[in-house]
Amino acid sequence: MFSGSMVAVVTPMAHDGAIDYADLANLVDFHVRAGTQYLVVAGTTGESATLTHEEHVELIERACEIAAGRIPIIAGTGSNSTAQTLALSRAVDRFPVAGFLVVTPYYNKPTQEGMVRHFSLVADAVERPVILYNVPSRTGVKLEPETVGRLSRHGNIAGLKDAAELERLPRLRDACGPDFALLSGEDGTACEFMLRGGNGVISVTANVVPAAMRRLCDAALRGDRAAAEAADAPLRDLHAALFLESNPIPVKWAVHRLGLAGPGIRLPLTPLSPVHHDAVAAAMAKAGAEPLSS
Repeated sequence: MFSGSMVAVVTPMAHDGAIDYADLANLVDFHVRAGTQYLVVAGTTGESATLTHEEHVELIERACEIAAGRIPIIAGTGSNSTAQTLALSRAVDRFPVAGFLVVTPYYNKPTQEGMVRHFSLVADAVERPVILYNVPSRTGVKLEPETVGRLSRHGNIAGLKDAAELERLPRLRDACGPDFALLSGEDGTACEFMLRGGNGVISVTANVVPAAMRRLCDAALRGDRAAAEAADAPLRDLHAALFLESNPIPVKWAVHRLGLAGPGIRLPLTPLSPVHHDAVAAAMAKAGAEPLSS
């Protein structure tokens, strides 16, 4: 089962938006040292919507090469086209990935039946397991618990990253059973999500303070509420600050401030507005993330 502290890693870019593979190596090493348990590459935090097919495939291939078995790689391969999702997933399935993170099709707002067919086709087409990704604030569509339950019975669908209401968790667990991985997609509620029976988090905050997120996950998953809440307390401002503008704008600024990657981000996203710099920097300091370079 997928579980624990998993990072939705940014895609490092130079000023001109070119992917920087030397910085990708920095990020992989950073997460290996910090104890991050899975690296999600080319997800929505990784600006997947702005990558060409060729870039997307190369990014995942290079991440696997750099990781060299030190940390499992989960490949983000979702899009709002079933055909494109299938083509990308098949292209990546030859690499040593641990699984796929596939977001609900965005903008075109499929029905629940349409999503069952979409995810089932993808899961049928690949050897590695699929994790569903529900993030209605970004996609305009929501995977209902009953739909997740139907999909959980597919032999190659192993989990769900859920970025919706915390109150859905009991319905999801009832629908999917104990062996289906339920992963938080909201850092602000991830602690409580795990304490209530979730299996982990795919985190934005972990880009900045991976060791702290690992401590939080370890405590929450062993059911130690006091230790989990104590670990989460200094991170709460950072959870919020990293969404002062659309993700991944603030987190890319934060990772650059740490000296781990360049400042690049691709249009239509723009660099973090200066008005937010102090708030993000203050939240980083409170969480124990100090710049390695100015």
